[in-house]
Amino acid sequence: MREQSIISDDPRGISETELRDAVVRTLEGFDKPLKKVLLIPPDYTRLHSGAGAITALYYGLLKDGCRVDILPALGTHDPMTEEECRAFFGDGVPFSVFIRHDWRRGVVRLGEVPGAFVREASEGLMDEPIAVELNRLIIEGNYDLIVSVGQVVPHEVAGMANYSKNLFVGCGGSNMINSSHMLGAFYGLERIMGRDRSPVRRVFDYAEERFIRDLPLLYVMTVTSCTDGKVNIHGLFTGRSRKRFEEAVALSRKRNLIFVDRPIRKAVVFLDEKEFKSAWLGNKAIYRTRMAIADGGELVVIAPGVRKFGEDGDNDALIRKYGYAGRENILKLTKENRDLRDNLSVAAHLIHGSPDGRFTVTYAAGRLTKEEVESVFFKYTRTEDALAEYDCAALKPGFNTVNGEEIFYVGNPALGLWADRNKFPES
Repeated sequence: MREQSIISDDPRGISETELRDAVVRTLEGFDKPLKKVLLIPPDYTRLHSGAGAITALYYGLLKDGCRVDILPALGTHDPMTEEECRAFFGDGVPFSVFIRHDWRRGVVRLGEVPGAFVREASEGLMDEPIAVELNRLIIEGNYDLIVSVGQVVPHEVAGMANYSKNLFVGCGGSNMINSSHMLGAFYGLERIMGRDRSPVRRVFDYAEERFIRDLPLLYVMTVTSCTDGKVNIHGLFTGRSRKRFEEAVALSRKRNLIFVDRPIRKAVVFLDEKEFKSAWLGNKAIYRTRMAIADGGELVVIAPGVRKFGEDGDNDALIRKYGYAGRENILKLTKENRDLRDNLSVAAHLIHGSPDGRFTVTYAAGRLTKEEVESVFFKYTRTEDALAEYDCAALKPGFNTVNGEEIFYVGNPALGLWADRNKFPES
Protein backbone atom coordinates (compact mmCIF):
# COMPACT_ATOMS: atom_id res chain seq x y z
CA MET A 1 0.00 0.00 0.00
CA ARG A 2 2.10 2.83 -1.31
CA GLU A 3 2.44 6.07 0.66
CA GLN A 4 2.15 8.94 -1.77
CA SER A 5 1.34 12.63 -1.83
CA ILE A 6 0.39 14.24 -5.12
CA ILE A 7 -0.22 18.00 -5.25
CA SER A 8 -1.18 19.78 -8.45
CA ASP A 9 -0.53 23.47 -9.14
CA ASP A 10 -2.85 23.34 -12.15
CA PRO A 11 -6.10 25.20 -11.31
CA ARG A 12 -7.96 22.25 -12.83
CA GLY A 13 -6.27 19.90 -10.36
CA ILE A 14 -4.99 16.37 -10.87
CA SER A 15 -5.84 14.91 -14.27
CA GLU A 16 -7.93 11.78 -14.72
CA THR A 17 -4.84 9.92 -15.96
CA GLU A 18 -2.78 10.99 -12.94
CA LEU A 19 -5.63 9.99 -10.63
CA ARG A 20 -5.98 6.55 -12.18
CA ASP A 21 -2.22 5.95 -12.09
CA ALA A 22 -2.11 6.90 -8.42
CA VAL A 23 -4.96 4.53 -7.57
CA VAL A 24 -3.27 1.71 -9.49
CA ARG A 25 -0.06 2.25 -7.51
CA THR A 26 -1.91 1.75 -4.21
CA LEU A 27 -2.86 -1.75 -5.34
CA GLU A 28 0.71 -2.85 -6.15
CA GLY A 29 3.10 -4.83 -3.97
CA PHE A 30 0.74 -7.11 -2.05
CA ASP A 31 2.12 -10.48 -0.99
CA LYS A 32 -0.96 -12.35 -2.21
CA PRO A 33 -3.83 -11.62 -4.59
CA LEU A 34 -6.69 -9.56 -3.21
CA LYS A 35 -9.82 -11.68 -2.95
CA LYS A 36 -12.09 -9.51 -0.81
CA VAL A 37 -11.98 -5.71 -0.59
CA LEU A 38 -14.09 -3.20 1.33
CA LEU A 39 -14.37 0.38 0.06
CA ILE A 40 -15.49 3.06 2.55
CA PRO A 41 -16.34 6.29 0.72
CA PRO A 42 -18.28 9.22 2.17
CA ASP A 43 -21.96 9.55 1.38
CA TYR A 44 -23.77 11.96 -0.92
CA THR A 45 -23.20 14.85 1.51
CA ARG A 46 -19.57 14.87 0.29
CA LEU A 47 -20.59 15.21 -3.33
CA HIS A 48 -17.64 17.50 -4.11
CA SER A 49 -14.98 15.34 -2.49
CA GLY A 50 -13.82 13.51 -5.62
CA ALA A 51 -14.42 10.31 -3.64
CA GLY A 52 -17.15 9.12 -6.00
CA ALA A 53 -14.77 8.97 -8.97
CA ILE A 54 -12.01 7.38 -6.86
CA THR A 55 -14.35 4.72 -5.48
CA ALA A 56 -15.54 3.94 -9.01
CA LEU A 57 -11.90 3.58 -10.12
CA TYR A 58 -11.19 1.07 -7.36
CA TYR A 59 -14.33 -0.86 -8.17
CA GLY A 60 -13.50 -1.00 -11.86
CA LEU A 61 -9.95 -2.17 -11.22
CA LEU A 62 -10.91 -4.83 -8.68
CA LYS A 63 -14.34 -6.20 -9.63
CA ASP A 64 -13.17 -8.88 -12.07
CA GLY A 65 -10.63 -10.38 -9.70
CA CYS A 66 -12.24 -10.20 -6.29
CA ARG A 67 -15.36 -9.44 -4.30
CA VAL A 68 -15.84 -5.72 -3.69
CA ASP A 69 -18.23 -4.36 -1.04
CA ILE A 70 -18.94 -0.66 -0.55
CA LEU A 71 -19.88 0.68 2.87
CA PRO A 72 -20.64 4.44 2.69
CA ALA A 73 -19.59 6.25 5.88
CA LEU A 74 -23.09 7.43 6.73
CA GLY A 75 -22.70 8.16 10.42
CA THR A 76 -26.28 9.10 11.37
CA HIS A 77 -27.21 10.32 7.88
CA ASP A 78 -29.95 8.92 5.70
CA PRO A 79 -28.91 5.92 3.58
CA MET A 80 -28.06 6.78 -0.02
CA THR A 81 -30.75 6.16 -2.60
CA GLU A 82 -30.04 4.33 -5.82
CA GLU A 83 -30.31 7.64 -7.68
CA GLU A 84 -27.78 9.27 -5.36
CA CYS A 85 -25.38 6.34 -5.70
CA ARG A 86 -25.58 6.58 -9.46
CA ALA A 87 -25.02 10.34 -9.40
CA PHE A 88 -22.05 10.06 -7.02
CA PHE A 89 -20.32 6.88 -8.19
CA GLY A 90 -21.48 6.56 -11.79
CA ASP A 91 -23.33 3.87 -13.69
CA GLY A 92 -20.43 1.40 -13.48
CA VAL A 93 -20.98 0.62 -9.79
CA PRO A 94 -24.09 -1.53 -9.21
CA PHE A 95 -26.40 -0.59 -6.34
CA SER A 96 -26.29 -4.18 -5.10
CA VAL A 97 -22.72 -3.79 -3.76
CA PHE A 98 -23.63 -0.98 -1.35
CA ILE A 99 -24.11 -1.85 2.32
CA ARG A 100 -25.98 0.38 4.78
CA HIS A 101 -24.19 1.32 7.99
CA ASP A 102 -26.38 0.86 11.08
CA TRP A 103 -24.86 3.07 13.78
CA ARG A 104 -27.18 1.74 16.47
CA ARG A 105 -27.15 -2.03 15.95
CA GLY A 106 -24.51 -2.91 13.37
CA VAL A 107 -21.35 -2.19 15.35
CA VAL A 108 -18.92 -4.12 17.52
CA ARG A 109 -17.15 -2.68 20.57
CA LEU A 110 -13.33 -2.62 20.46
CA GLY A 111 -12.59 -0.91 23.75
CA GLU A 112 -12.72 2.61 25.11
CA VAL A 113 -10.78 5.84 25.30
CA PRO A 114 -10.18 6.27 29.07
CA GLY A 115 -11.87 9.10 30.91
CA ALA A 116 -8.49 10.37 32.11
CA PHE A 117 -7.33 10.81 28.51
CA VAL A 118 -10.58 12.55 27.56
CA ARG A 119 -10.20 14.87 30.56
CA GLU A 120 -6.64 15.78 29.60
CA ALA A 121 -7.47 16.26 25.90
CA SER A 122 -10.52 18.40 26.66
CA GLU A 123 -8.81 20.56 29.29
CA GLY A 124 -11.18 19.18 31.91
CA LEU A 125 -14.41 19.83 29.99
CA MET A 126 -15.30 16.12 29.75
CA ASP A 127 -14.06 13.14 31.71
CA GLU A 128 -16.28 10.22 30.72
CA PRO A 129 -14.72 7.30 28.81
CA ILE A 130 -15.70 7.01 25.17
CA ALA A 131 -16.56 3.62 23.69
CA VAL A 132 -14.82 2.74 20.44
CA GLU A 133 -17.17 0.87 18.11
CA LEU A 134 -16.92 0.08 14.42
CA ASN A 135 -19.19 -1.47 11.85
CA ARG A 136 -19.06 -5.20 12.34
CA LEU A 137 -18.04 -5.83 8.74
CA ILE A 138 -14.85 -3.81 9.16
CA ILE A 139 -13.75 -5.96 12.08
CA GLU A 140 -15.22 -9.36 11.22
CA GLY A 141 -15.48 -9.26 7.42
CA ASN A 142 -12.06 -10.86 6.78
CA TYR A 143 -11.16 -8.33 4.11
CA ASP A 144 -7.74 -8.43 2.46
CA LEU A 145 -7.87 -4.66 2.03
CA ILE A 146 -10.05 -1.86 3.43
CA VAL A 147 -9.86 1.44 1.53
CA SER A 148 -11.16 4.55 3.30
CA VAL A 149 -11.77 7.29 0.73
CA GLY A 150 -12.63 10.87 1.61
CA GLN A 151 -12.02 14.60 1.65
CA VAL A 152 -9.93 16.62 4.09
CA VAL A 153 -11.74 19.94 4.66
CA PRO A 154 -12.41 22.18 7.68
CA HIS A 155 -14.97 20.55 9.96
CA GLU A 156 -17.09 21.74 12.87
CA VAL A 157 -16.59 18.68 15.11
CA ALA A 158 -13.12 17.32 14.38
CA GLY A 159 -11.42 20.50 13.17
CA MET A 160 -10.48 18.87 9.88
CA ALA A 161 -12.56 16.09 8.31
CA ASN A 162 -11.57 12.61 7.20
CA TYR A 163 -8.65 10.27 8.06
CA SER A 164 -9.78 8.10 11.01
CA LYS A 165 -12.98 10.16 11.46
CA ASN A 166 -14.28 8.39 8.34
CA LEU A 167 -14.24 5.19 10.40
CA PHE A 168 -14.96 6.16 14.00
CA VAL A 169 -17.86 8.49 13.16
CA GLY A 170 -18.82 7.55 9.59
CA CYS A 171 -18.82 3.84 10.44
CA GLY A 172 -18.92 4.12 14.23
CA GLY A 173 -21.41 3.59 17.02
CA SER A 174 -23.66 5.88 19.02
CA ASN A 175 -21.32 6.53 21.93
CA MET A 176 -18.40 7.74 19.80
CA ILE A 177 -20.70 9.78 17.55
CA ASN A 178 -22.49 11.39 20.49
CA SER A 179 -19.43 11.94 22.67
CA SER A 180 -17.17 13.29 19.94
CA HIS A 181 -19.82 15.78 18.83
CA MET A 182 -20.41 16.96 22.39
CA LEU A 183 -16.68 17.18 23.07
CA GLY A 184 -16.30 19.47 20.07
CA ALA A 185 -19.28 21.57 21.15
CA PHE A 186 -17.96 21.91 24.71
CA TYR A 187 -14.53 22.92 23.48
CA GLY A 188 -15.94 25.48 21.04
CA LEU A 189 -16.33 25.73 17.27
CA GLU A 190 -14.03 28.72 16.98
CA ARG A 191 -11.24 26.83 18.73
CA ILE A 192 -11.60 23.74 16.54
CA MET A 193 -12.56 24.50 12.94
CA GLY A 194 -9.66 24.51 10.49
CA ARG A 195 -7.20 22.97 12.95
CA ASP A 196 -5.72 19.49 13.21
CA ARG A 197 -4.87 18.73 16.86
CA SER A 198 -8.31 19.29 18.36
CA PRO A 199 -9.49 17.31 21.41
CA VAL A 200 -11.79 15.32 19.13
CA ARG A 201 -8.96 14.45 16.76
CA ARG A 202 -6.81 13.38 19.70
CA VAL A 203 -9.56 10.94 20.72
CA PHE A 204 -9.65 9.55 17.18
CA ASP A 205 -5.85 9.24 17.15
CA TYR A 206 -5.92 7.35 20.44
CA ALA A 207 -8.47 4.90 19.06
CA GLU A 208 -6.62 4.52 15.75
CA GLU A 209 -3.31 3.73 17.41
CA ARG A 210 -4.68 1.27 19.96
CA PHE A 211 -7.58 -0.52 18.34
CA ILE A 212 -7.23 -0.73 14.56
CA ARG A 213 -3.50 -0.82 13.83
CA ASP A 214 -3.76 -4.41 12.59
CA LEU A 215 -6.49 -3.73 10.06
CA PRO A 216 -5.36 -3.89 6.40
CA LEU A 217 -6.38 -0.26 6.06
CA LEU A 218 -5.48 2.26 3.37
CA TYR A 219 -6.46 5.92 3.61
CA VAL A 220 -7.07 7.77 0.34
CA MET A 221 -7.64 11.47 1.03
CA THR A 222 -8.40 14.38 -1.28
CA VAL A 223 -8.29 18.15 -1.06
CA THR A 224 -10.69 19.72 -3.55
CA SER A 225 -12.44 22.80 -4.81
CA CYS A 226 -15.38 23.16 -7.19
CA THR A 227 -15.52 25.41 -10.25
CA ASP A 228 -18.76 25.73 -12.23
CA GLY A 229 -19.96 22.41 -10.83
CA LYS A 230 -16.74 20.55 -11.64
CA VAL A 231 -14.72 19.04 -8.81
CA ASN A 232 -11.01 19.87 -8.91
CA ILE A 233 -8.79 17.49 -6.94
CA HIS A 234 -5.78 19.59 -5.93
CA GLY A 235 -4.19 16.97 -3.71
CA LEU A 236 -4.29 13.19 -3.29
CA PHE A 237 -2.73 11.58 -0.23
CA THR A 238 -2.61 7.81 0.19
CA GLY A 239 -1.19 5.46 2.81
CA ARG A 240 -1.56 4.61 6.45
CA SER A 241 0.71 7.11 8.18
CA ARG A 242 -0.59 10.20 9.91
CA LYS A 243 1.91 12.23 7.92
CA ARG A 244 -0.28 11.91 4.82
CA PHE A 245 -3.20 13.38 6.75
CA GLU A 246 -1.06 16.24 8.02
CA GLU A 247 0.03 17.05 4.47
CA ALA A 248 -3.61 17.06 3.39
CA VAL A 249 -4.50 19.36 6.29
CA ALA A 250 -1.79 21.81 5.24
CA LEU A 251 -3.08 21.89 1.67
CA SER A 252 -6.71 22.19 2.74
CA ARG A 253 -5.87 25.16 4.94
CA LYS A 254 -4.43 26.84 1.85
CA ARG A 255 -7.28 25.86 -0.46
CA ASN A 256 -10.37 25.76 1.75
CA LEU A 257 -9.80 28.49 4.33
CA ILE A 258 -11.23 31.74 2.97
CA PHE A 259 -10.34 34.87 4.91
CA VAL A 260 -12.16 38.19 4.85
CA ASP A 261 -10.38 41.38 5.87
CA ARG A 262 -13.47 42.81 7.54
CA PRO A 263 -16.46 41.19 9.25
CA ILE A 264 -19.47 40.41 7.05
CA ARG A 265 -22.61 42.40 7.81
CA LYS A 266 -24.88 40.21 5.68
CA ALA A 267 -24.04 36.75 4.32
CA VAL A 268 -26.18 34.85 1.83
CA VAL A 269 -25.58 31.10 1.55
CA PHE A 270 -27.17 28.86 -1.08
CA LEU A 271 -27.79 25.16 -0.41
CA ASP A 272 -28.21 22.97 -3.49
CA GLU A 273 -31.40 20.95 -3.06
CA LYS A 274 -29.75 17.78 -4.37
CA GLU A 275 -27.14 17.88 -1.63
CA PHE A 276 -28.88 19.52 1.33
CA LYS A 277 -32.21 18.07 2.43
CA SER A 278 -32.04 18.64 6.18
CA ALA A 279 -30.95 21.36 8.58
CA TRP A 280 -28.60 18.76 10.09
CA LEU A 281 -26.56 19.09 6.91
CA GLY A 282 -27.66 22.54 5.80
CA ASN A 283 -26.51 24.21 9.00
CA LYS A 284 -23.02 24.09 7.54
CA ALA A 285 -24.20 27.48 6.31
CA ILE A 286 -24.02 28.58 9.96
CA TYR A 287 -21.00 26.58 11.13
CA ARG A 288 -18.73 27.53 8.26
CA THR A 289 -19.48 31.27 8.13
CA ARG A 290 -19.94 32.18 11.78
CA MET A 291 -16.29 33.21 12.27
CA ALA A 292 -16.64 35.75 9.47
CA ILE A 293 -20.00 37.30 10.39
CA ALA A 294 -20.03 40.59 12.31
CA ASP A 295 -21.71 40.97 15.67
CA GLY A 296 -25.23 42.16 14.89
CA GLY A 297 -24.95 40.77 11.36
CA GLU A 298 -27.37 38.62 9.40
CA LEU A 299 -27.11 35.25 7.69
CA VAL A 300 -29.67 34.35 5.01
CA VAL A 301 -29.77 30.63 4.19
CA ILE A 302 -31.50 29.82 0.90
CA ALA A 303 -32.35 26.12 1.09
CA PRO A 304 -34.96 25.01 -1.46
CA GLY A 305 -34.48 21.30 -0.68
CA VAL A 306 -34.50 21.35 3.13
CA ARG A 307 -37.55 19.40 4.27
CA LYS A 308 -36.66 18.33 7.83
CA PHE A 309 -34.31 19.17 10.67
CA GLY A 310 -32.61 15.86 11.57
CA GLU A 311 -31.45 13.12 9.24
CA ASP A 312 -32.68 10.50 11.70
CA GLY A 313 -36.34 10.54 12.77
CA ASP A 314 -35.57 10.51 16.50
CA ASN A 315 -33.00 13.28 16.09
CA ASP A 316 -35.47 15.33 14.05
CA ALA A 317 -38.01 15.09 16.87
CA LEU A 318 -35.47 16.29 19.45
CA ILE A 319 -34.44 19.26 17.31
CA ARG A 320 -38.08 20.25 16.95
CA LYS A 321 -38.58 19.85 20.70
CA TYR A 322 -35.66 22.01 21.89
CA GLY A 323 -34.65 24.20 18.94
CA TYR A 324 -31.44 26.16 18.39
CA ALA A 325 -31.80 27.84 21.75
CA GLY A 326 -28.20 28.91 22.32
CA ARG A 327 -25.15 27.25 23.82
CA GLU A 328 -25.83 27.96 27.50
CA ASN A 329 -29.51 27.02 27.24
CA ILE A 330 -28.70 23.76 25.46
CA LEU A 331 -26.09 22.83 28.07
CA LYS A 332 -28.67 23.48 30.80
CA LEU A 333 -31.38 21.54 28.94
CA THR A 334 -28.98 18.63 28.46
CA LYS A 335 -28.37 18.41 32.20
CA GLU A 336 -32.10 18.52 32.89
CA ASN A 337 -33.44 16.18 30.19
CA ARG A 338 -32.64 12.51 29.75
CA ASP A 339 -33.54 12.44 26.05
CA LEU A 340 -30.82 15.01 25.25
CA ARG A 341 -28.28 13.31 27.50
CA ASP A 342 -28.93 10.09 25.62
CA ASN A 343 -28.46 11.85 22.26
CA LEU A 344 -25.48 14.13 22.74
CA SER A 345 -24.86 14.51 19.02
CA VAL A 346 -28.22 16.31 18.84
CA ALA A 347 -27.28 18.55 21.76
CA ALA A 348 -24.00 19.33 20.00
CA HIS A 349 -25.83 20.03 16.74
CA LEU A 350 -28.14 22.47 18.51
CA ILE A 351 -25.13 24.28 19.96
CA HIS A 352 -23.38 24.37 16.59
CA GLY A 353 -26.45 25.80 14.90
CA SER A 354 -27.15 28.49 17.50
CA PRO A 355 -25.86 31.97 16.66
CA ASP A 356 -26.10 32.79 20.38
CA GLY A 357 -27.56 36.21 19.75
CA ARG A 358 -24.42 37.40 17.98
CA PHE A 359 -26.12 37.44 14.56
CA THR A 360 -29.51 36.46 13.17
CA VAL A 361 -30.30 33.51 10.92
CA THR A 362 -33.07 33.78 8.33
CA TYR A 363 -33.90 30.38 6.85
CA ALA A 364 -35.59 30.12 3.47
CA ALA A 365 -36.31 26.40 3.77
CA GLY A 366 -38.27 25.36 0.72
CA ARG A 367 -40.09 22.43 2.31
CA LEU A 368 -40.55 23.61 5.90
CA THR A 369 -43.33 25.93 7.00
CA LYS A 370 -42.94 29.32 8.64
CA GLU A 371 -44.20 27.80 11.88
CA GLU A 372 -41.67 25.00 11.78
CA VAL A 373 -38.70 27.27 11.12
CA GLU A 374 -39.67 29.84 13.74
CA SER A 375 -40.32 27.09 16.32
CA VAL A 376 -36.58 26.31 16.38
CA PHE A 377 -35.69 30.03 16.83
CA PHE A 378 -34.74 30.97 13.28
CA LYS A 379 -36.37 33.70 11.23
CA TYR A 380 -38.28 32.61 8.12
CA THR A 381 -38.70 33.83 4.59
CA ARG A 382 -40.11 32.05 1.56
CA THR A 383 -37.56 30.50 -0.78
CA GLU A 384 -39.10 32.18 -3.82
CA ASP A 385 -38.88 35.57 -2.11
CA ALA A 386 -35.23 35.04 -1.16
CA LEU A 387 -34.35 33.93 -4.70
CA ALA A 388 -36.16 36.91 -6.15
CA GLU A 389 -34.09 39.22 -3.97
CA TYR A 390 -30.80 37.34 -4.40
CA ASP A 391 -30.21 35.90 -7.88
CA CYS A 392 -27.77 33.20 -6.83
CA ALA A 393 -26.95 32.29 -10.43
CA ALA A 394 -25.68 35.82 -11.01
CA LEU A 395 -23.82 36.32 -7.73
CA LYS A 396 -20.07 35.76 -7.53
CA PRO A 397 -18.35 34.20 -4.50
CA GLY A 398 -17.52 36.87 -1.96
CA PHE A 399 -18.71 40.46 -1.73
CA ASN A 400 -21.50 41.66 -4.06
CA THR A 401 -23.79 44.68 -4.13
CA VAL A 402 -27.49 43.85 -4.39
CA ASN A 403 -30.01 46.71 -4.55
CA GLY A 404 -27.44 49.03 -3.03
CA GLU A 405 -26.64 46.67 -0.15
CA GLU A 406 -23.34 44.84 0.29
CA ILE A 407 -23.71 41.10 0.82
CA PHE A 408 -21.23 38.24 0.97
CA TYR A 409 -22.23 35.22 -1.12
CA VAL A 410 -21.32 31.57 -0.49
CA GLY A 411 -22.50 29.08 -3.13
CA ASN A 412 -21.70 25.92 -1.15
CA PRO A 413 -20.67 26.00 2.53
CA ALA A 414 -19.41 22.41 2.43
CA LEU A 415 -16.38 23.48 0.38
CA GLY A 416 -14.66 25.69 2.91
CA LEU A 417 -14.45 27.72 6.09
CA TRP A 418 -14.86 31.49 6.09
CA ALA A 419 -13.20 33.56 8.82
CA ASP A 420 -12.27 37.09 9.77
CA ARG A 421 -8.51 37.16 9.26
CA ASN A 422 -8.05 39.35 12.32
CA LYS A 423 -9.78 36.85 14.60
CA PHE A 424 -8.36 33.57 13.30
CA PRO A 425 -5.15 32.45 15.03
CA GLU A 426 -2.35 31.04 12.85
CA SER A 427 -3.69 32.87 9.77
